[in-house]
Amino acid sequence: MKRIAVVILNWNGSEMLQHFLPSVIKHSQDMADVYVADNGSTDDTVSMMFHRFPHVKLIALDENFGFAEGYNRALKEVENEFVVMLNSDVEVTSGWLQPMLEYMDAHPEVAGCQPKILNYYNRAYFEYSGAAGGYLDCWGFPFCRGRVLNRVEKDEGQYDTVAPVFWASGAAFFIRRQDYFAAGGLDGRFFAHMEEVDLCWRLRARGRDLVCIPQSVVYHVGGATLSKSNPRKTLLNFRNNLLMLYKNLPARQLHAVLFMRFILDYVALCLFLVRGHWGDACAVRRARREYHFMKSSYRLVRRANLKLAKMDEIPERSRHSVFFYALFRRNKFRL
Repeated sequence: MKRIAVVILNWNGSEMLQHFLPSVIKHSQDMADVYVADNGSTDDTVSMMFHRFPHVKLIALDENFGFAEGYNRALKEVENEFVVMLNSDVEVTSGWLQPMLEYMDAHPEVAGCQPKILNYYNRAYFEYSGAAGGYLDCWGFPFCRGRVLNRVEKDEGQYDTVAPVFWASGAAFFIRRQDYFAAGGLDGRFFAHMEEVDLCWRLRARGRDLVCIPQSVVYHVGGATLSKSNPRKTLLNFRNNLLMLYKNLPARQLHAVLFMRFILDYVALCLFLVRGHWGDACAVRRARREYHFMKSSYRLVRRANLKLAKMDEIPERSRHSVFFYALFRRNKFRL
């Protein structure tokens, strides 16, 4: 058994796997065991894997548990020291694992890291979901080195230094398996979206570090499994973001942040209506309803998170809002 397990979670992505899995095998097999965890696919994924990639280990889940619970179940099936949660639409590059492993070995205080994530179709630019490492603004909105709001920067080497981050992207998340389960893994009730930010918040609050290692590079298609304008994605993003805030915010910040989010969420709802995105507007309203319905079931979780936290103020959480960048035309990353 190798020290690293690269685990690709798949749901009805047979074509995606056929396209991207060969690069993962080619550039990973010397250092890692490669797994595909199938989330109860109804396409030909399982038979395709047996015929085209019989040497790749297959973890067959019996239903679609979503991204979060799918990984929780899949990672219980591996025993490697490190795991990489890798999206099925990621092309990796030669030697991509080496810089991350070397850094993790040299820094035992670091729980996890991510590579620099570039756009598969426009390779000179960062990719939206992760870029060169993730941060959180004062109201709970994620942003990245290389991506603020919807503006994605060109990669000109400006973020080629190893940097501490608030969250590492679930598109390519290298983490110590022990830290993953010690922090409780991904929140299965999230199903998908915001789950890696929530996990990273718990890790950082408990004193574990996270970094981006830009010497490792991957190319991510992004949005390959769910469109950015999909109301289902809007629902999960808004609902899970609120649940994440409730689970992790210190008591002295909770009410002020949630009050501002009430205002900002309804501003977003109005903007969706003005733009004719009725499905997304309804999704925001439904997200808030589901959040209020689910909140009571998270009271004990919140209490446990706050009890285990070693710090209230996490350095990688900005004191400013990402909207500050838009108002003052500061569209590039600045913590």
